[in-house]
Amino acid sequence: MQPNAPSPGGFPAGSPAGSAAAGSPTASPLGSDREIESLEKFDRVVASGSLGGYRVQSVDLTARTAELAAADTMETVFLGCPMEPEAAAKVRAGGALVFPPVPFLPFNPYRAALYRPEELFEGLEKGYGNTPDALAYAWFEKTTSDGDIFASMLRSIHDDAVSDALDELLAGRRVVGVMGGHALERGSAGYAGAARLGRALAREGLTVATGGGPGAMEAANLGAYAAPLADTMLDEALALLAGVPHFTPSVAKWAAAAFAVRSAFPGGGPSVGIPTWFYGHEPPNAFASHIAKYFANATREDGLLARANAGVVFLPGAAGTVQEIFDNATPNYYQSRGEPTPMVLVNRAHWTRELPTWPLLQALAAGRPMAGRIALVDSVDEAPAALARLTAGSQ
Repeated sequence: MQPNAPSPGGFPAGSPAGSAAAGSPTASPLGSDREIESLEKFDRVVASGSLGGYRVQSVDLTARTAELAAADTMETVFLGCPMEPEAAAKVRAGGALVFPPVPFLPFNPYRAALYRPEELFEGLEKGYGNTPDALAYAWFEKTTSDGDIFASMLRSIHDDAVSDALDELLAGRRVVGVMGGHALERGSAGYAGAARLGRALAREGLTVATGGGPGAMEAANLGAYAAPLADTMLDEALALLAGVPHFTPSVAKWAAAAFAVRSAFPGGGPSVGIPTWFYGHEPPNAFASHIAKYFANATREDGLLARANAGVVFLPGAAGTVQEIFDNATPNYYQSRGEPTPMVLVNRAHWTRELPTWPLLQALAAGRPMAGRIALVDSVDEAPAALARLTAGSQ
């Protein structure tokens, strides 16, 4: 294992709790100690006799009727907790607010944790259309077209729960974003470079976060997965994946190839993917260990960049990546999130001639603190050193 590499079950070492800036999205969430997100914690708290003021989130309490009947529930909030009718009546009478589970949904709007790849792709062997990911996208398309206000409320509750879970996961972590195009194919030099980048960043103790989709995003998550494993693993994985270069024409075959790599090389490192059902035709990748999937793309885009407190690396991409560059540049320009964070653009020809974003970014940065936080490099292998240099310059 490389120095500072992430352990198979956890996030990278070298990023102590409390290293995030106070008030930042990755700071310890206010009031998280009042949240109950597991049956184990519920049992510990209810043993004191009082649940007063707690928020109990998506915990199955059908076998805890007696405990609920005996507990103080003044100002307790139950979010999507299955319980017996008499228990629900008792806690309401005791001053609790109960948001019951919503039947017939392909997702849990009150979920207490981020998604795992296995969860979103459950039932993949029967075809991608049968998976929770595909069913949620179908529900999203239907409910947005018919304008159902109840569905809109459920989407908002779900996305807020995902943001809460993401903040809890990343509290105290140094998070680096990796942005790039979804069209980058497995088997290409660009895909291999993005994977090496993800591995290098993870081995530096950073938590890699991507848009969670295919292409460059998948490659960076793959690299983070490879970080604690032998160097030869990544080359072997890239060779296996090259047989299914793209998620079209078959998402099922594309995802199955990723799960086959994970099965062949267990014990990979963690990373985060932040995709959206707004672009539901692009499936999430299976190499991000934690997936914060949103319905609202604007919430997802801003949330991803805001949480990248250690900077962002921008690989070649098209309109979406250009948008992300300036979504990140704007708070750096105004310093609305505090000190500017590093921005590294990769591929000089792409960002100066094909899509001349770099000259505009330079012009915006001129004479401002963010001028010392931007860099343009020729190759992806130069990006980690450039990020480290910009980070050192901000300290």
